[in-house]
Amino acid sequence: MNAPSLAFVVALAQQAGELLRAGYARGSAIEIKGTYEIVTETDRASEALIVAAIRERHPDHAILAEEGSGIEQPSAYRWTIDPLDGTNNFAHGVPFFSVSIALLHNDQPLLGVVFNPLSNELFSAERGRGAFLGSQRLHVSETSALAASLLSTGFSYDYAERTDNNLAEFDRLQACTQGVRRMGSAALDLCFVGAGRFAAHWEYRLSAWDSAAGALVVAEAGGQLSDLAGDDWSPASRTIVASNGHIHAPLLRALRG
Repeated sequence: MNAPSLAFVVALAQQAGELLRAGYARGSAIEIKGTYEIVTETDRASEALIVAAIRERHPDHAILAEEGSGIEQPSAYRWTIDPLDGTNNFAHGVPFFSVSIALLHNDQPLLGVVFNPLSNELFSAERGRGAFLGSQRLHVSETSALAASLLSTGFSYDYAERTDNNLAEFDRLQACTQGVRRMGSAALDLCFVGAGRFAAHWEYRLSAWDSAAGALVVAEAGGQLSDLAGDDWSPASRTIVASNGHIHAPLLRALRG
């Protein structure tokens, strides 16, 4: 049996990225998943490609995939797949979306790749071996003051149905930083923290397929991860705060109000 390798994940993300690029160019049929949540035929095609390749190479691994085509089985290895992170952007012609693939070992990220096929930016990380944009090693920003920071966040699809919808936190942080961006792909947002473009990203109610690969990029680029309570982040966490480390404590205080 072949051992899991970063090269395999990179090649797989690039293959799926070609599907996303083609679907974006020609247009993709849309299905409604919820009141404001959609899925496209390209999501499903990308997931089918990724899952089939993993099952062929690693049939004994568990797979968690956003559109439901994964496989549950006892294994120390579990893949988390978001075949198209940023579906709303994709469907509306906004060129900010990605494919995100991570491999967990004993529930901790081991390998992670996030690929934006339109910008051709490929972020990758391997536990203990650093994070990269292409061949360039990444490091988080040195920004040390919240007031000098550019941040990002996101909002869940059930925003209108909840009181804990992140709006108050967004307003507080927008008022005491150099701005908060809402880009629409959590996987890429996290990678932008690893690349030093954002000083931090926070978000509520993410799933492992949204966050595992990008979180590993942040960690391997020297950043800090926690949940909103300040406890250690894991792929099972429902909140994430990812930062360059320097602003982590004041960011948590501001988020808590």
